[in-house]
Amino acid sequence: MSKDMSYQGLMARRNEIMKQAVGIDYAIFESGSIAFDYEKMMRETGYTLEEMQKIQGATGVGNTPILELKNLTALARKMAPKGKGARIFIKDEASNPSGSFKARRAANAVYHAKKLGYKGVIAATSGNYGAAVASQAAMHGLKCIIVQECYDSRGVGQPEIIEKARKCEAYGAEVVQLTVGPELFYTFLKLLEETGYFNASLYTPFGIAGVETLGYELAMQFRERIGKDPDVVVCTNAGGGNLTGTARGLIKAGAESVSVVGASVNLQGLHMASDEQFNRKSFTTGHTGFGMPFSTWPDRSDVPRSAARPLRYMDRYVTVSQGEVFYMTEALAQLEGLERGPAGNTSLAAAFSIAQELDEEQIIVVQETEYTGAGKHIQAQLSFARENGIEIRFGNPEEEIPGTSIILPEHPRLIKARDFDMNKIRKSYIKNCLEIREIEKITEADIEFLVQETKSSYDFVKEVLKERNIE
Repeated sequence: MSKDMSYQGLMARRNEIMKQAVGIDYAIFESGSIAFDYEKMMRETGYTLEEMQKIQGATGVGNTPILELKNLTALARKMAPKGKGARIFIKDEASNPSGSFKARRAANAVYHAKKLGYKGVIAATSGNYGAAVASQAAMHGLKCIIVQECYDSRGVGQPEIIEKARKCEAYGAEVVQLTVGPELFYTFLKLLEETGYFNASLYTPFGIAGVETLGYELAMQFRERIGKDPDVVVCTNAGGGNLTGTARGLIKAGAESVSVVGASVNLQGLHMASDEQFNRKSFTTGHTGFGMPFSTWPDRSDVPRSAARPLRYMDRYVTVSQGEVFYMTEALAQLEGLERGPAGNTSLAAAFSIAQELDEEQIIVVQETEYTGAGKHIQAQLSFARENGIEIRFGNPEEEIPGTSIILPEHPRLIKARDFDMNKIRKSYIKNCLEIREIEKITEADIEFLVQETKSSYDFVKEVLKERNIE
């Protein structure tokens, strides 16, 4: 009997397909309510931190250098009040084989797929993760399919995504490119079922645990080089895995006093699934279109329970503008001699601003960089924006309107990290838990889970529940 391959039919089998494609029965972590056993799920990887370091090291992943940005630090100190201006460092993840920190996630996932006997791997991603999975699959001799959301309905693709497709294909992967819309997840599920390949999702425990090595490594490198842990670590935030894994690694290193800051490009007002607005943004990741919804409801991912849960670890969440990130990309190249891609420079723009709040002896770290390439380069991005009717000029970034304009700061003192209200984000997460799970009664286990999920307090959660008339 043939299977129902309609959208509804395939979606009805999604949990069964995922179980076969990931090798994890997510049901064993559930409690039947809001709470689930997150740490038990993370232990499902079956690998210790030391084993993950060994797995990654075997394919040249990890042990990336930390670099002090002395010239950008000096510039920040010129803008800062007297005695302020922390030392700015970056962890140069562009040194990984595929050119980004996502090689850490891919190394774990692909190794595990081969260990379990899968013949190939599939990932749904328009970002650097595709190149990372393709690179690792090539090293392990596995087939690889990358599914990209690339074009609008006119068949026009973003140069950054097209560049990443080129890189995936260079590693021997098959790239399936789609227009923006619901067909992405449908096609992804269909391919998983048809091929029997491993779901090398960004959001499995394997993927997130792979980033733990980054946070652990970072802490150890600073202790060896400076003699202490950094004060602030800034992570570009999209789906939350970057921040989650880095923070968990810092905790495993005993660096629990480090302040973890999430940073995203402000794309407020643009809808990521809108065909009309898809090409009116210059950043395909690290923006609020992913960062905010994945913070307030992480389980929107391609697995039943996402291992990326940024609110558990985030101390502060800030945004920067597109123009500010472009400016910092040029500043990094021209002041420090480092040409790196746009995503990591989101957190660099935020760090440049936050450094001016900190004392001179303090340390702030941008925890990742990425490779750049023809489609990811500033000029390709700005040219594409002009072709789509976006105004580009120098001025005050506060005047930038996402989808309408890109305002490059006319002076570096105009670069500002703008804070989100963390309690508002926490309330949104709790509201989503209640509404999506259709919860009318709450248990003590649920409350404790929500305290951990929102990095808040028992009283805070109880007050939010009271506002929602939940006892």
